Amino acid sequence: MTPDDPHNQISGGVFFSAVIQGRDITVRLPPRITPALSGLPAGSSAFTGRADDLKALLDALAPHPAGNGRPSSAGEVIPAPAVTAVAGMGGVGKTELAIQAARTALTLEWFPGGVLFVDLFGYDPGRRLDAGQALEGFLRALGIPGEHIPSGTQERGRLYVSALSAYAQARRPILVVVDNASDPDQVRPLLPAASGCRAIVTSRHTLGMLDARLLDLNVLTPDEAMTLLGRVIGVARPGDRRVGDHPADAAEVARLCGYLPLALRIVAALLADDPARPLPAMVADLADASSRLTELEYGDVAVRAAFELSYRHLPPAQARLFRLLPVNPGPDISTSAAAVLTGQDPAVAAPVRRLLEGLARAHLIEPGSTYGRWRTHDLVRLFADQHGEALAEADGRAQAFDALLQYYLITTQAAVPHLDPNRDTTSGGPDAREQALMWLDAEHLNLSAATHTAAARGIHAFARDLPIALALFLTWRRHLNDQITLSAVSREAARGLGDRMGEGSALSILGAGLTAVRRFDEAVAALRSAATIFQDTGYRQGNAAALVSLGFALREMRRFDEAVAALRNAATIFRDIGDRQGEAVALGNLGTVLAHVRRFDEAIATLRNTVAILRDTGHRHSEAEALTSLGLALAEVGRFDEAISAHTGAAAVFRETDDRHGEAGALNNLGIALREVRRCEEAITTLRNAAAAFRETGDRHGEGTALDNLGNALDQVRRFDEAVVAHTGAAAIFDDSGDRHGEARALDNLGITLGKVGRFDEAVTAHVKAAAIFRELGDRNGEEISGRNLAATGERAKQSPADTTPRSTGKR
Repeated sequence: MTPDDPHNQISGGVFFSAVIQGRDITVRLPPRITPALSGLPAGSSAFTGRADDLKALLDALAPHPAGNGRPSSAGEVIPAPAVTAVAGMGGVGKTELAIQAARTALTLEWFPGGVLFVDLFGYDPGRRLDAGQALEGFLRALGIPGEHIPSGTQERGRLYVSALSAYAQARRPILVVVDNASDPDQVRPLLPAASGCRAIVTSRHTLGMLDARLLDLNVLTPDEAMTLLGRVIGVARPGDRRVGDHPADAAEVARLCGYLPLALRIVAALLADDPARPLPAMVADLADASSRLTELEYGDVAVRAAFELSYRHLPPAQARLFRLLPVNPGPDISTSAAAVLTGQDPAVAAPVRRLLEGLARAHLIEPGSTYGRWRTHDLVRLFADQHGEALAEADGRAQAFDALLQYYLITTQAAVPHLDPNRDTTSGGPDAREQALMWLDAEHLNLSAATHTAAARGIHAFARDLPIALALFLTWRRHLNDQITLSAVSREAARGLGDRMGEGSALSILGAGLTAVRRFDEAVAALRSAATIFQDTGYRQGNAAALVSLGFALREMRRFDEAVAALRNAATIFRDIGDRQGEAVALGNLGTVLAHVRRFDEAIATLRNTVAILRDTGHRHSEAEALTSLGLALAEVGRFDEAISAHTGAAAVFRETDDRHGEAGALNNLGIALREVRRCEEAITTLRNAAAAFRETGDRHGEGTALDNLGNALDQVRRFDEAVVAHTGAAAIFDDSGDRHGEARALDNLGITLGKVGRFDEAVTAHVKAAAIFRELGDRNGEEISGRNLAATGERAKQSPADTTPRSTGKR
């Protein structure tokens, strides 16, 4: 061709060539894709939250993001993929996040070539686009004349790749946003391969095979949800103050919406429609779980419809499992329990695991707190439950619930005995106890919910049996409120069955729980009833055990004569039936009561006998409890070295048997004994450890006791400021827990320390309040001691406000 031959001379813009029908054609592309052609929707002005997610997405889009390469285990840098796949449940805000990120990237001029956007409607059979249809739209947006767009998907894909490469070579990379893809095949032909181009893909499924950076979206935080609610209403109704003026109601609305952006936007639109509609009315409308999804609709926008698109995409086996998951009344479910729901062996759960993983990829469920556990968003659960109720007979829903209850009961009955600290630890293998505790910890809330649900449905045998089976675990983990609540359910279920023995067992557990939370009057009533039932039914071992618990509760109420009588009776019954461990436990408690009434020689002899029996029978944990009581009695008669030995041995056994709460008590008593022999630094360390252990196990009263004793030890080494903090904390804890004696003692000790640092007015206030409490309780001895301490403080104040010389104080 010569210069005189006809030709096109094109300058400016982006060029690429293609061979079409035997002719060489050069197409001139626009320098960038205009917003009118890109199809990118406008972002919401109410967009809020998602700061971390937006940053992660922008980091992936940036021309040179900080995370654009990461070292492998071999030290080489692995380049970040050009595609980011944003996944999440329907209505969680994937599209909005992608739009916000794309518009931010355009504002920052990261993509001079512009942006291409397409909604594939991957979950809507009526509107679903295949890759070829999407490519046609992209090519038209790129300026390719219609007559030059091939008819086949592969040919369109090659032309599309050429166009993006032309833009990239001209240093005008393009951002591609593909919304609502249902599977990798639908989206893969749309992804850019040219250097510098990037893509965002959104899907309800995690697209793990897309060679993309994965970003999973969760629902908003409670604060973010309230902010979104307020902003959406504020955009529609500037100056609307309902959210700001009623934060508690707004928080409840957000909770009932499950912090799901789509649900929050629907509620905001409904509130904006009717400015007179108060937030409490919206709370009331959403409160009924059976109609909540119906309330979350605005025209043709509905939370239910969003979930329906995902649900219809499920294969039959997955759909049935999805419908059965709400049968479990607890907050999450294990793979094994899900297998039980489907009628499969929980020990062979791999097929169900794969179904659950598929539901998780579809974001209809999500992984739980640990591997092998799964949870469902509240609104999705309602959706699944409604479908499950509609197909209950076909799915075998009632049978699934019965099977689940049996699985929970049988597994609990097998697991809990491993927690018995006196059990042979080799039974079931070296890891049996740890595995049992892990299972019980994981299933605790499910077991509680199952009990309540069974009781509500009249399944009395399960509601009676599970709390009884669970009692040792609840005590061990100090889930005391659950112990009280569930044992009360068990008692009512036993009554419904006419089962007197079951009622007695439930009352014994209830009484022990009430004692632990210091509700002594109720505890004594429950334990007396249990003892009477067992006596009437001839179950002597149960009668004796109830009497031991009764004696303990009476001791805590300072009703020592009654406690002695109950414990002597228990020891006699255990001896008569040949239960040596039971006898020893009763004697151990009796020795403690005898020490309280200052019959120390009897107490020490009884407790030494108890330790000998338990050592002989190999009950190490019970031996540690007896050693604790023995150490206390020895300390009362000034035999502190022996007391220290007993408490040290008790702490070691409690630690060996993994009883953190028992260890805390032994450390507290050890600290007191160490202080008495002026090993104060050891005492301080020991008592700090005791307070921490009580705190870890949720025993606020025990923590208060340890803090009060710590204050005494700190006072003894003149660390007065620290002692004031310890005594103040102890007094507050005793006040909260209703221990008036403990509060008075702590206040009296606090007053002594305050007097030593010259804070006389505060010291007088503390002593006066302590004396008033002792007077109110009828404790003349305590009142007299407080009076003496008050007088000593007054004398010190007269002598010198600055005199901090320690004197005999009556601290205890």
